[in-house]
Amino acid sequence: MSKTRFFSLVIALIFGFAVGGIAIAGEGPATIVLKAKKGNVTFPHHKHQAKFKCGECHHGPGHSAYKEGMKIEKCEKCHNKEFKNKKLNSVMKVMHKKCKGCHKAHKAENAPTKCNGCHKK
Repeated sequence: MSKTRFFSLVIALIFGFAVGGIAIAGEGPATIVLKAKKGNVTFPHHKHQAKFKCGECHHGPGHSAYKEGMKIEKCEKCHNKEFKNKKLNSVMKVMHKKCKGCHKAHKAENAPTKCNGCHKK
């Protein structure tokens, strides 16, 4: 095997392990932009991920417990007008309950609890 081919193989393996490692670690996106009528919410996913376990926000069908490697679906797949619980039948209702509730509990960390703290126009 030539040196060039060997070097290419080594680089490909390093890249493969790096990408695979990120996927295995469940990194997810650094930020997520949630579209909203009152102004989009730029959610610092990486910052939250450093403090909380995935299962504190994510769950499976029927609210089954999150397990490592579980496919994370978009919230609106279930939380839509067809959802039986009217208090959680939209992503907005879920986010306001879950996020706002958590932010109020972590008030000392200056977590926003007012509309303009998350919604930016």
